[in-house]
Amino acid sequence: MTSRFSFDLAATDGRARTGTIRTPRGDIRTPAFMPVGTAATVKAMLPESVRATGADILLGNTYHLMLRPTAERIARLGGLHRFMNWERPILTDSGGFQVMSLAALRKLTEEGVRFSSHIDGSRHMLSPERSMEIQKLLGSDIVMCFDECPALPATEEEVAKSMRLSMRWAERSRAAFGDRPGHALFGIMQGGVTRALREESAEALTAIGFDGYAIGGLAVGEGQEAMFSVLDYAPGFLPEDRPRYLMGVGKPDDIVGAVERGIDMMDCVLPSRSGRTGQAWTRAGQVNIKNARHMDDPRPLDADCTCPACRSYSRAYLHHVYRSGEIIASMLLTWHNLHYYQKLMQGLRDAIAEGRLAAFVADFHANRDAGDIEPL
Repeated sequence: MTSRFSFDLAATDGRARTGTIRTPRGDIRTPAFMPVGTAATVKAMLPESVRATGADILLGNTYHLMLRPTAERIARLGGLHRFMNWERPILTDSGGFQVMSLAALRKLTEEGVRFSSHIDGSRHMLSPERSMEIQKLLGSDIVMCFDECPALPATEEEVAKSMRLSMRWAERSRAAFGDRPGHALFGIMQGGVTRALREESAEALTAIGFDGYAIGGLAVGEGQEAMFSVLDYAPGFLPEDRPRYLMGVGKPDDIVGAVERGIDMMDCVLPSRSGRTGQAWTRAGQVNIKNARHMDDPRPLDADCTCPACRSYSRAYLHHVYRSGEIIASMLLTWHNLHYYQKLMQGLRDAIAEGRLAAFVADFHANRDAGDIEPL
């Protein structure tokens, strides 16, 4: 097992890539989908169950963990991996996105962001230096720079001002991170939907130098068409020999489109959140298990799926336990969704390696077009 962080690019198909991120805690196959463990848990799942779906890496949330139970407490208890019983790689976000979403509860300055906790109203300061300190205390394998993510729509002037602040914060994050063999620091490209600003941001980040690069500021309300238009050029501004991470994405068709455009890593709360709200993702689209049409249906969610929900339970049973408020409904539906997402990623990796991505994508869309997609 490697003692350092590295990225090996194995094959390409068009702009799509497949490879391996190597870390001291294990390899990450790319393209990779990272389940989100906001508060040191992927909701309704045991860590070993998450691993069984095929996940190589989890995402933890700096903002939530710094407030409760605190990064210092987690460090005293042996770090986030031991704390949550996940020994494979963990990526932590910087906390910037959550802090920015607090709106009236925060004050932004060059130094950082001063904000009130949504839990108890306590006052905190999050800066590039403090974000690096928290993520070090957590023991994150992949650390994200502290940045500002402005909500769209915003004027080009507002986006430019925010992006340049994020680039100054990126430089401070790099300095505060220091030299930590075996751990990686990713920079975050900003710039909204403006090509020139995205290019300026990429040039600033590559001049600083990072182990990987994220594309931030998308999936924040701009819509898929606008997101894809940015992804048509933005990954090309970044170094080819480093992982490219699209933050906060997304729906299966978002993932497929992002991979086609050269993205290596993604994360989203959608598969676990959907599981808790009675929504299942399948090859044929969405199934809303709340709907009465499933009350007497003996079929599985997906006859070709091998997850526990599909292997052992009917739609009628899942409908019943969800309607009855039973915890097993969240467990089974979340497991199914995470299994589906990881199966999709494996299919994408295989298709890229074998030079048949176009056919895979065509089949993906044909299955969904022919399926019985329900309103969620």
